[in-house]
Amino acid sequence: MKKLLISISLLGILFSANLAAQTDTSGRTEIYRGSHTKMTELKHTKLKVNLDYQKEQMGGEEWLTASPYFYPTDSLVLNAKGMLIHEVALDKSGSKSPLKYEYKNDMLKINLDKTYNRNQDYTVYIKYTARPNEITQKGSAAITDAKGLYFINAQGKEADKPTQIWTQGETESSSAWFPTIDKTNQKTTEEIYMTVPDKYVTLSNGIMKSSTKESNGLRTDHWVMDKKHSPYLFFMGVGDYAIVKDKWRNIDVDYYVEKEYEPYAKQIFGNTPEMIEFFSKRLNYDYPWSKYSQITGRDYVSGAMENTTATLHQESAQQKPGDLIDENRWEDTIAHELFHHWFGDLVTAESWSNITVNESFANYSQYLWNEHKYGKDIADYGLMKESKGYMMDPSNITKDLVRFSYKSREDVFDGVSYNKGGSILHMLRNYLGDDAFFAGLNDYLKTNEYGTGEAHQLRLSLEKVSGKDLNWFFNQWYFGSGNPKLSYTTTFEPIKKEVTVTINQNQIGQNFQFPLAIDVFENGKPSRKNVWVDAKEKNDFTFQVGKSPDLVNINADGVLLAEFTDTKTPEQYLMQYQNSTEFLSRYKAVENAIENISKNPAALKTVIAALKDSNFRIRVKAALGLDLSKPDQTKAALSEVEKMASSDPKTLVQAAAISALGKTKDKKYLPLFEKGMNAVSNSVKANSLSGIAAVDPSKIAALADKIDLEGAGDEVIAELLPIIVKNKIEKQMPAIAATAAFYPFLKFQKPELGAAAEDGFNWIMSSDNLKATENVTKVLNQVKGQIGSNPQAKMMIVQILKDGLAKKMLVLKANPSSPTINQQIDLLNKTIEAYK
Repeated sequence: MKKLLISISLLGILFSANLAAQTDTSGRTEIYRGSHTKMTELKHTKLKVNLDYQKEQMGGEEWLTASPYFYPTDSLVLNAKGMLIHEVALDKSGSKSPLKYEYKNDMLKINLDKTYNRNQDYTVYIKYTARPNEITQKGSAAITDAKGLYFINAQGKEADKPTQIWTQGETESSSAWFPTIDKTNQKTTEEIYMTVPDKYVTLSNGIMKSSTKESNGLRTDHWVMDKKHSPYLFFMGVGDYAIVKDKWRNIDVDYYVEKEYEPYAKQIFGNTPEMIEFFSKRLNYDYPWSKYSQITGRDYVSGAMENTTATLHQESAQQKPGDLIDENRWEDTIAHELFHHWFGDLVTAESWSNITVNESFANYSQYLWNEHKYGKDIADYGLMKESKGYMMDPSNITKDLVRFSYKSREDVFDGVSYNKGGSILHMLRNYLGDDAFFAGLNDYLKTNEYGTGEAHQLRLSLEKVSGKDLNWFFNQWYFGSGNPKLSYTTTFEPIKKEVTVTINQNQIGQNFQFPLAIDVFENGKPSRKNVWVDAKEKNDFTFQVGKSPDLVNINADGVLLAEFTDTKTPEQYLMQYQNSTEFLSRYKAVENAIENISKNPAALKTVIAALKDSNFRIRVKAALGLDLSKPDQTKAALSEVEKMASSDPKTLVQAAAISALGKTKDKKYLPLFEKGMNAVSNSVKANSLSGIAAVDPSKIAALADKIDLEGAGDEVIAELLPIIVKNKIEKQMPAIAATAAFYPFLKFQKPELGAAAEDGFNWIMSSDNLKATENVTKVLNQVKGQIGSNPQAKMMIVQILKDGLAKKMLVLKANPSSPTINQQIDLLNKTIEAYK
């Protein structure tokens, strides 16, 4: 599962704006959340389903083969949410004998015909109707809805939206469309007969064995999964998709996309075969399934989901050349979901408490892929972002990685299980070394394949391979909470020619022990010292030096997940930037330099040097940190920025340089900006349009339509929003709607953008634009899980919606015959109701 992506990094805005009342959201309770007790072992699940698009229901028949797990039993208890149960029988070679059953509170208890012993199989037949709209369970921050089965535009009433059906099983929602034991520690093979309109294609787990035309324009596809996996990973997808074929070795790799995106499918997903090959070799364990397909879904309730052999991605995965030339924003997610096919699907967390053995690995796979494909610097940039994401939410500090107490199982899908967990694996890899780390992962997979796993099993495999005791590591990082908060001092002894570095841990709570890389700089050159920190205070490390060091840089390799108090001068940061090979050390130096660029010549030198950095992320950071309206910065940087704007190999760097030139408001750059409007890159176009807005606003109306903003990234939208709103570019109104909806939060952190967003929100709500209103309500529905029990943020969002509703009512009064305004009012009312 890849968590839902919210526009403009809403969580960051919420937390850094300090809007949240700092309540305890750790989810700690007195309830112990252990593994589900297995009374029954599922063996095989056979389904026949037909879909009622008008009622948004599904008729189903199920043949469930099972046996007692260990102790004899005369009953079978299944999860079955919101269903009508029509018939329950024992099936013996096709002969059915009715069974007594009780169905209440979403549980189906079946009395078997006798007491069965361990490994004594039986098959139960169930005829039922799945009614997903009757489901009462709620969604969460990670998964915003829990209906299990979703009919998208089922009656075809929305002209610009395709008709689709897709399922979402995690956490325990597969039992909304077929009766099952909906727990992670159950594993079963499956087959499914899907009867659908012949005009649509289908996708499910495993291989399609047959496809048979039926009467009345229907078709039945038979999908078979012959290797066992957990019920939450079962999947159905139906829709009018283009299927783009690819291959890994002899395995089919397919991409199901809306037909508009068929020409770009291989640009989006085309690295998948190389990813499969890389992960297979890195783990020394070949991809274990019969095929790999990826499909997109409209209105999907999360980011993406690793349904075995049939990954589902939200529609944001679908990008066009204007976005893809800048970067494939979805590539990390593609790697994330694929890696789950080892960590999550092959070996599955035996309980939600141990979700780290699924999600932390998928998170870290993004690092592994980027390191392999693009180099360590790019991977380190991603790791830095993940670490910052964890640090951003103050509630994360109280949560253990393995949590045996939580309010809801949905709560474990958070910045601890994902971001922190991935960082912990990076530390573990660096401590053990690559050979031992990956050999340990191989042992974990082979020992537990097609079964379940937990953190202790991971520890045992790593200990078995490395010979090292790892209880100390797992106790503090997996079964403890928080992270080190470090400060340090240095003392030079001139007679002995020694420098002593004293490390102090300042966090409340547990004391950590960890390896730490320290770079000691003499004459501008670093010497790496690797030390072991284990005390809370006064960890003293003494090193021979020729003179008082110019600089001491702790966590020089960027591996340790910790918070640091630094007191370096801009001159020292310049030295750090010029002489450090590690990404994080260079990036931090540039961050500090941008803060001090107007106050210190050394800071300006750092930013100028960073304009030529080998890492394009640092070049972007440096260019955006400049203010070329200031003479000293213009003199030092202008010629290099001009070169970057026209010829940098990365379009994101070109765009950042164009943005820097736009701040000069110099008309001599108008030809450059106009040329940029003909670029493929949306980022170059957006920043070029901003430049034109600064020097010749009269051209905006004619040029703004040249950018296709459907699915564009947050940075592009943020750049263009003020221009679109000021010039009332009606065509682009839906594109800026989701960002405009967050205007009160944006005003805290980005006042100018926030003011433009507020104007944009008022413009949208005073219009009769259905698509824009849909985008506002969609994003505010998505974020309600993210803000949790934050009453202040919740109150602000409700007020946003009420203000919008009042404006829509005025539109209705002025235009009572509008065919869509009542629809928009209903959307706003439903979203307000959802926040109550």
